Amino acid sequence: MTTTLQQHLRDAGYDLIDGPLRNHQLLQLWLKKGLSEPELYYADLLHAFTSDVKLKIKKDSGLSVSHQHKNDYAFQIGITLLQEWMQGAGLPAVDLSSAIGGGSKVSISYQNAQTEVVPLGELTQFFSQADFLHPNPVLLRNANRNNILVITGIVTAENLVADITTTGKINTKAISALKKQSGNRIEFSGNKNNALRMVAGKQRFPVAVKASRIDFDKGRFNGLTLVTDGRGVF
Repeated sequence: MTTTLQQHLRDAGYDLIDGPLRNHQLLQLWLKKGLSEPELYYADLLHAFTSDVKLKIKKDSGLSVSHQHKNDYAFQIGITLLQEWMQGAGLPAVDLSSAIGGGSKVSISYQNAQTEVVPLGELTQFFSQADFLHPNPVLLRNANRNNILVITGIVTAENLVADITTTGKINTKAISALKKQSGNRIEFSGNKNNALRMVAGKQRFPVAVKASRIDFDKGRFNGLTLVTDGRGVF
């Protein structure tokens, strides 16, 4: 189901990152073959390509993400997403279900988000003048088959915020237990409306990415095609 945060990102050409993996960075090359999941190919395109064009990272003025942009999930789905995110972020495992009991909804948003991008025109110019760093038949084969994606934009945030609507009142004992489980590394608070708020963040982490497929035809660069346009590649 399309939700506020997800649609806001899609409208700007970004994919909300799905799953616990959080090692996405600008100008990484990812390998995407057919229906398979993308996998990291090169940590930086300069490890594979060389060009006289110097690439610059800029703030993306076309996308601003605030705490007002959020996704709402059914209770158990939301709890599962939170637990996977905490695992991927290197935070302690917290048994939210046992402390809360039950609930109806989980809303997820992000605090202190920022968006950075490499201008598409500069990247196109880079590849138009680029060569491989060294002879590489495997890289050429993947390039000619259009299997390579390049990350051109990224949204990062300092904190994930989860508002969990519960079926019962949140007492101070339950909040203290959750804080203890997290080693006081995750902030928990409750209110009179049967809602538990969780604020977590170990360090700035990726939330969403913009990526394009690199189009090569028999060793010649043909252009870049946006792939994070609602297909949920990442």
